[in-house]
Amino acid sequence: MDKLSEAKKVFDIEIEALKKTRDSLDETFIRILDEVSKCEGKVIITGIGKPGHIAQKIAATFSSLGTPSFYLHPAEAMHGDLGMVSNNDIVIVISYSGESDEVLQIVPIIKLIGAKLIAITANKDSSLAK
Repeated sequence: MDKLSEAKKVFDIEIEALKKTRDSLDETFIRILDEVSKCEGKVIITGIGKPGHIAQKIAATFSSLGTPSFYLHPAEAMHGDLGMVSNNDIVIVISYSGESDEVLQIVPIIKLIGAKLIAITANKDSSLAK
């Protein structure tokens, strides 16, 4: 296949994905924006694998825009780093499947701490979404 045609095909696929994401936005998105904008603590983003890389980028973007934020590696969280989470924080958990063990293990502790929990997943029926 022609390299230029292949490159254009990749852009077409990404454009369609962005359109689907745009079209899926609803009032939940507005509620999340409101929660983040009124957060009195930190916005903590977590995920493992590719979602972890995305979480790191989101945390860096929030920080550069003036919102106190950091990435929390879920495996490290289970070994002491959950001590950085407080009850006035928001924790955004990203998992494509919503079934990643490392992520699911920290959710009950985050709830116990009292931080607000926001899940981002492609699987609305997943353990994380529930």
